Amino acid sequence: METIKSYKDLMIWQRSIELVVSIYEILKKFPRIEDFNLTSQIRRAAVSIPANIAEGFGRRTKKDYAQFLNISRGSLYELETHLILASRFGYITGNELHKFADEISQIGKMTNAFITKLEDGSR
Repeated sequence: METIKSYKDLMIWQRSIELVVSIYEILKKFPRIEDFNLTSQIRRAAVSIPANIAEGFGRRTKKDYAQFLNISRGSLYELETHLILASRFGYITGNELHKFADEISQIGKMTNAFITKLEDGSR
């Protein structure tokens, strides 16, 4: 097994970064009226996911790290909710929503497994 030297080595962080990039791309199609509303909320929730993974990695204890992973997981579900609204408003297609929901689900499962691993005492 590979030793994790940095949060950048974590697949969960890497996939979260890719999710943010995809989110920023899709937001280019949103109407300007949403710039300071839904678009802003989506950006903040998306960026919070990898940011909390990274911040938790820098904490002193596994318990602290698990707490930041929980915050990251909360941001995942916040993002999914915003995307559901965007779909309902017609800003993204059902297919786009489905792709994002699948990736959010996968990152959520990875997050849950990582939290369990930390709580069981290994990193």
